[in-house]
Amino acid sequence: MQFGIFTVGDVTPDPTTGRAPTEAERVKSLITIALKAEEVGLDVFAQGQHHNPPFVVSSPTTTLGYIAAKTEKLVLSTSTTLITTTDPVKIAEDFATLQHVADGRVDLMMGRGNTGPVYPWFGKDIRDGIPLAVENYQLLRRLWREDVVNWEGQFRTPLQGFTSTPRPLDGVPPFVWHGSIRSPQIAEQAAYYGDGFFHNHIFWPPEHTERMVEFYRRRFEHYGHGSADQAIVGLGGQVFMRRNSQDAVREFRPYFDKAPVYGGGPSLEEFTSQTPLTVGSPEQVIGRTLGFRDYVGDYQRQLFLIDHAGLPLKTVLEQLDILGEEVVPVLRREFAALKPAHVPDAPTHASLVAAAGGGHNSTVHAADDVTGRTVETAAQA
Repeated sequence: MQFGIFTVGDVTPDPTTGRAPTEAERVKSLITIALKAEEVGLDVFAQGQHHNPPFVVSSPTTTLGYIAAKTEKLVLSTSTTLITTTDPVKIAEDFATLQHVADGRVDLMMGRGNTGPVYPWFGKDIRDGIPLAVENYQLLRRLWREDVVNWEGQFRTPLQGFTSTPRPLDGVPPFVWHGSIRSPQIAEQAAYYGDGFFHNHIFWPPEHTERMVEFYRRRFEHYGHGSADQAIVGLGGQVFMRRNSQDAVREFRPYFDKAPVYGGGPSLEEFTSQTPLTVGSPEQVIGRTLGFRDYVGDYQRQLFLIDHAGLPLKTVLEQLDILGEEVVPVLRREFAALKPAHVPDAPTHASLVAAAGGGHNSTVHAADDVTGRTVETAAQA
């Protein structure tokens, strides 16, 4: 099972001091956090995509590329790639490039995001959100799997003889997770293609998460990708820890009360009782996280949100130390002991290459004209 962290890259004032980091400080903090995640033995660092204040993650592959050059094992992912408003051609190019930079340590999570105004900023209509997600992903899959694409759809300029470059590393595209909080259509899409389904699992009660994951599992089996318990599931989570649970609650409360996403709503106690947010000791986080399996089954990826709401970088790095030293080793051992042998691990580039019968050099060497009729690839030469 993979463990890691995901971030939305918000620039939020620290409610205890009133100071907000600069954008430069926040961008650099994301890099520091990712490097620390590898240092403490986590598997995944995932970064969101937003195009509006107070976020600094409008170009995730830029920072992920830098992090790739500074790490050796960390899987680099996104906690939302906006498939509705980002051109599929650009996604295909950016993430194939990142694959090469990171030697394959790349996957991505598709989603629609939660910022309505982003649609008109990129010439789209929010009422087309689901159809955009479906059509754009269909095109993205073809761009990664076909050397020459001729395509026409409803929402984008047609493509004639188009080759997306660079081609995916070893001829194998990055693994895709489809992220959704409330849309069964996205769970259906993930199941149809045999892709992963990631449930944010932060703002909703366990019963809702259980329904969404169970629906995805049933549809995964329906489409013939394996049994329902072999479907590829990821969960989010949100934690704040101190050795003593009372200290954790006392320290985190002002951040919770002023956080943009839930400040002014239910109390901290209400929120922790009704959602998977866990504020307490490492032992409490371990127990709560192990309990996720009770309602979603065996799953492949667990990501924690730990750096939002104005928390100082020093505090976030302390949280990573606790995760790496006290929480994740126990979770690895306990989840591994419970997982049946027929339930797969999270896909990696190496496992996808093996499943494809081995990798190959898919470099495009030449195209004689704009139709691409004489495209020659290394694999064909």
